[in-house]
Parts: sequence; C-alpha cells; structure tokens
Amino acid sequence: MKKKAQIPLIAALLLLGISAVLSAFYIIAGDGNKNVGIAAFIVDIVMLAVIMIYFIVSENRKLKYIAKMSHDLKYTQRETLFNFPAPVLIVDESRTVVWVNESFSRELFSEKEAFGRKVSELFTVNFDMMFHEQGTVVKIHDRYFIARATRPEREVNGLIMIYLNDETEFKSLQDEYTLSHPSVMIISVDNYDDALQNSRASEKSTIVGEIERLVEDFIDSTTGIAVNISSSRFVIVIEERHLRKCIEDKFDILNKARDILVGGSQPITFSIGIGKDADTLSQSEAYAKQALDMCLGRGGDQAAIRNKSGFEFFGGVSKGYERRTKVRSRVIANAISEAIKESDTVFIMGHRNGDLDSIGSATGLCAAIRNLGKQSFVVCDLESNLATVMINHINENEKDTYYIPPQMAMTMKTDDSALIIVDTHNPDILDSTEFYRMFDKVIVVDHHRRMVNSIENAVIFYNEPNASSASEMVAELVQYLSENTTLKPHIAESLLAGIMLDTKNFVMKTGVRTFEAAAYLKRQGADTIAVKTMFATPIDTYREKSKLISEAELYGSCAIATGDGNNDAVRLAAAQAADELLGISGIKASFVLYESNAMTAMSARSMGDVNVQVIMEALGGGGHHNMAATQVNMPIDEAKEKLKEVLAQNVEGYAEKA
Repeated sequence: MKKKAQIPLIAALLLLGISAVLSAFYIIAGDGNKNVGIAAFIVDIVMLAVIMIYFIVSENRKLKYIAKMSHDLKYTQRETLFNFPAPVLIVDESRTVVWVNESFSRELFSEKEAFGRKVSELFTVNFDMMFHEQGTVVKIHDRYFIARATRPEREVNGLIMIYLNDETEFKSLQDEYTLSHPSVMIISVDNYDDALQNSRASEKSTIVGEIERLVEDFIDSTTGIAVNISSSRFVIVIEERHLRKCIEDKFDILNKARDILVGGSQPITFSIGIGKDADTLSQSEAYAKQALDMCLGRGGDQAAIRNKSGFEFFGGVSKGYERRTKVRSRVIANAISEAIKESDTVFIMGHRNGDLDSIGSATGLCAAIRNLGKQSFVVCDLESNLATVMINHINENEKDTYYIPPQMAMTMKTDDSALIIVDTHNPDILDSTEFYRMFDKVIVVDHHRRMVNSIENAVIFYNEPNASSASEMVAELVQYLSENTTLKPHIAESLLAGIMLDTKNFVMKTGVRTFEAAAYLKRQGADTIAVKTMFATPIDTYREKSKLISEAELYGSCAIATGDGNNDAVRLAAAQAADELLGISGIKASFVLYESNAMTAMSARSMGDVNVQVIMEALGGGGHHNMAATQVNMPIDEAKEKLKEVLAQNVEGYAEKA
C-alpha cells in the first residue's frame, strides 16, 4: 500500500523534470520560442510549490497521528499501572520516589508520605538485588514483599519502576515450617556414676529427683517431649523456636545443673548433644549422638550443636572431672592388644615438634609393644623436636633403635603394619601427615579436648580429656597390655618426664590417677633425678625465656609476649615463658607468640579462670582448658592484633592496655 501511494508522487516528479528541460530549451532556442519557455518555467514553479505543500501536509498528518498514538499509549499505560492490583512505585536515578500507584498509596504509604522521599526511608532493600529475575524480599509494615525493578530499554531520566508482590502469607507459612522443625537433643549426666557411687540411697534418690525435675522444668517451657532412657540420659524432641531460645540463653540449663551438689560440694554437670537442620528425625538423632560424643571428648559440661555445616559449642567453663574407674583403660588396652597381634610392625607417631609428652608416651608404648614380641618404632623428626635430651637418654641405654625418621618408616611400612597416634588427634599437625595417609586404619591415644578437625579413620579412638597427659594414659594402658608387663627404668623415666611436663611438676591438671600412674612408674625404677636432667635448659634458651618474660605486655588480666627470631631456643623458651608468666600477680592467662616455619605460633596457658582452649580454637588451634596452642599463617604483629580481638570477645573483664 505504501508503494502504491508513492507512484503519483514519482510521476509528478518525472513530469516536472521533463517540463524543466523543455522550458530551458525553448528559452535558449530563440525569440519566437522564448515566451513559451518562460510560460513553461512558471508552470514548473507552480508544480514544485504544489509538491512541497503536499509533503508538508502529509508530514503534519503523520506527526499528528504519531502524537495521538503516543498520547493514547501513555494514557493506557498510566491507567493500567495506576489501577494495577500490586503496589508499584517509580524512582529517579537518585532513588527518590516520583510516582506511586493507587495500590501502593492505599496499602503502604500515601502519595503524600512517599513522594519525594528516598526508597531507603520507606523500607530497607538491597537495590541491586531487585534487578535479578527472582527479585529480593523486603519487609514493610510487618508484611513481606518480593521487590523487582525494571528500567526502560532507553533510559529516560534514569527512571526505575519497582513492583512489589505480596508474599506475607507464604513467608508466614515458611517461617512456621522453619520454627516448627523438630530437632533431637540428648542430655547426658557426665559424672553420674562417679558422683553417686558412694552416696546413701536416700541421698541418691534426692539427687536423681533434682536432675529429673530440672529436665522436666526445661521441657515444660517448650512444646517438646522428653524421654528418660536411663538414670543418666534423656532424649528430647524440641522445636526450632524453642531451640533458638536455648541458644540465645547459651543453654542456661548447664548452669542450673551445676547448682545440684552431691555431698554438698561436687556439682552435677551435663553434656548436651543437639542434631539440628536434619532432613529426618533419624538423621537428627545421628547428629545429636555425634554432638554428644564431641562434648564428652571435650571434657563435658557443655552443649554442642551438629548440623550439615559442622559443629557449634556452648559452655565448657568447668575444668572437667576425673573418672576414677580404670575399666575403660582396661577395655581399650585389650582392643589395642588384639590389633597389635594382627600386625607385623607397629609405628607410633606424635605431633610435629614433639615434646617430652609426645615422644615420652610414644617411647613407653613402643617398649610395651616390643615386650609383646612385635617389632615397633617411634616415628619422629630427629632434627626438629623438643625432646632431644630424652631421645639421647634412651639411645644411651638401649641397644636397639627406637627412633626413626618418617622417610625410613615409609620404606618399612607393609600391608599388615599398624599406626598408633599419640598426644594429638589433629591430622594437620602430625610429625608426618604423608606417612599417616598411607594407613587406612589407625589407633589414637590422646588427652586433648576433642576438636572438630580430628582423625576420622581411627579404629580405636581413646580420648580422655581429663587425663593430665598422654604419658599418664600410656602408663595405665601398658599395665593391661599383658599380664606381666614391666618397663625398664629409663623407659619409665621417659613416661614420668611426659607427665611432669604437662602437669608442671604435678601442679596443673593433676588428679588421683596422675599420682597412681607416677607411683607405678616409680615402682618400675624411674629415677626422679634422671627425669629432672631432661628439663635442663640450655643457656640460650634460658636467655630467650628471660627476655620474653621481661618484655611481656599486660592487657587487663592477660599477659602477651612476642619472641624474635625463628630458632629452637625461642620455640623451647616460649612454652616455659608462658608457664612462668602465670606466676605474676593478677595474671589469669598468658600468651607467647613466636615465628615458626614462616608461620606464627602461639603458646597459651591459664590457671583455670580463663579457658584458653576456646581462645586457641577461635584461631584454628586447640588444647586443654588451661593449656593450648595454635599456628596461624600471618605475620607476628598481625597475629597479636587478632589475638587481642579474640580475647576481647572471650575474656570477661579484658581491657586494652592504657
């Protein structure tokens, strides 16, 4: 149609061109034809004027038509948006509201309230997220909306249109689903048997009644249910809404349990394992059991939550309690004995930079295994350790080799070999992680509180966080490995040295079983004078220790010292300095930082008022309530500032140095 409309116009232009040529010819040809040419030229001008008028009129008609269509379209759009059932607003490039529809004015903010105000003044929203296809959730007047934003293809003055889709009902259902999601909680009384074994029947029934009443009061404040599966264990199913309240209160039931005293002095403590965010109740129960095992492995008196992403801990303020019965030691010893019988060679390995406890416990276990007729070796770095004096003492008194480097052990390993890990359960700090990975199944004997990052392929995991040292645990185990186990005096001395190191000469974390283990070692011929020589300090180490102590800075109730250089003297002096700093009046915890293999190492100690394990765990390490350590991959100055931040969050009354 458009081409047909252009045919008359093309014909008129052709005629005009021919007429112009003819008029020019007649004018030039002569006097007789000149008037004809002039007349034709005038006709040409008239025709040209007509054509121009046609163009102008036609274009005006087009413009009027386009303007009318544009006006009608804008009017339709405005009416549609204005009457749109969902709230709509338009903002300019400064995010200021320039227009709202009737639904927005009626349900949320009137035009007078909204016009000219920033979007952020009306509701909180991530502006960039609104441009995503799924939009973003915003809350306005206790209602929830999905906010989506669009821009015109051609940005006109930076205007942005925002649509709000009401999701309040769906969000309420979603919240109710989340808040009503069940979790399984297992409460175990840590010291039930030990605390009540010597109590009279009447006193025992009173204590049991108080424990049950405490659990009942706890469950009555919720919509959950509780089942007493034994005298010392309860299984609870609780909704998420009430579990959140427990987390907010930091499981206050732990504090209430400690108010129950046995014999007027010994408090009852709980360990609580919670399985959270599981897909099924059975999975939640499995999570709860894992969390409870983690609590017990960390000394009890705490709560642990296990979900799909890991563990979260609460409590753990008490120092733990000592189990007086040795039944578990005997059972573990029998299991280890059976594993040894099935092996041709047994390797024992401790943590990196092995100390007297790590090397000493490994030495004692190695000697006991050799007494069973099995080949056994201690795997350690002979160049980098803190027990050189002990190693030399054993080598001087033994004809056979006890200590081999990891490289040699790798060549000796067979399919029937066994690996025993002592004094650690963290695979990242073993003397040789590469050698450990060669074994599918290992045995762990450790006294440190359980960490999340622990050895997972252990067929026997003997973890006693309330033991003073790994050497104490080994001293008990060797008594049950065979009927007539005896230790040579120098072997007994290595175990006694390990106990003395971790107890600071029977001062820290010392229980009845610690002295019983020491008495056993003394009966085996351990010489305390020979043990004392293992603690002799070289003059360089003594100087470094004195320097660390003299340059320590006080931050509230904490002392922090930093060492210069990266050498054996500083590494050995750091732990000693951390111990001696506790002798300063008013110091509850001490921390010594020093360089170690391009990293910053920290030794932490306390007298018990400060849980240094929690502080070191926050920095990637671990240990005991009053003795812990870590290594961080950052400069020493940066590590010191990070330590201060953690102290400020975990130590009550901590204050920066003025």
